[in-house]
Amino acid sequence: MGQKLGMTQIFDQEQGTAIPVTVIEAGPCTITQIKTERTDGYCAIQLGYGETKEKRLTKPERGHLKKANAPNLRNLKEYRVADPSNYELGQSLTVDDAFSEGQLVDIRGTSIGRGFAGYQKRHNFARGSKTHGSKNYRSPGSVGPGTTPSRVYPGTRMAGRMGNRTVTARKLKVLRVDSERNLILVKGSIPGKSGGLLSITPSNLVGVAANN
Repeated sequence: MGQKLGMTQIFDQEQGTAIPVTVIEAGPCTITQIKTERTDGYCAIQLGYGETKEKRLTKPERGHLKKANAPNLRNLKEYRVADPSNYELGQSLTVDDAFSEGQLVDIRGTSIGRGFAGYQKRHNFARGSKTHGSKNYRSPGSVGPGTTPSRVYPGTRMAGRMGNRTVTARKLKVLRVDSERNLILVKGSIPGKSGGLLSITPSNLVGVAANN
């Protein structure tokens, strides 16, 4: 886990082209729970990220973290692993343990909330005519026949809340890893605003790409 710090650009040393990158502070994360096939039916580790004040955690949360000798962590998230015996309770994971240059990763975050948006902004509808007395500038038009089905189908595209959703950007390339400051530079943009919480996992490659 990590947080988005912002965007910048770096230059390719061979061609000199500018490459847009997103700067991410990844970790350090603490292992707060280890699940195995024998105890839980599957193999996974739970990571904690982002220290906070003790008063902001509930009593069960404080007790859970105390078992792992972990600090007061705000965010907990579970990740599947193939072999949980490679990890220890209370172990700290850094960018060197999880990422390398040239690796492809999937990044999940919460998109920026736009509030209540209309048809044009939310669904890219065309604008209505502004001539001959028409007042149908930004209206949706017909949303269904009146006789049959005599109702509006669920899922019809209408105005409403836009953004503030969980979005995953897939197969983004890690260009640089800064182990001193726990930073990674990822090519392109990622969902969310600066300071937003991110979940970063290796891309699930199949077929030819996975064998190269």
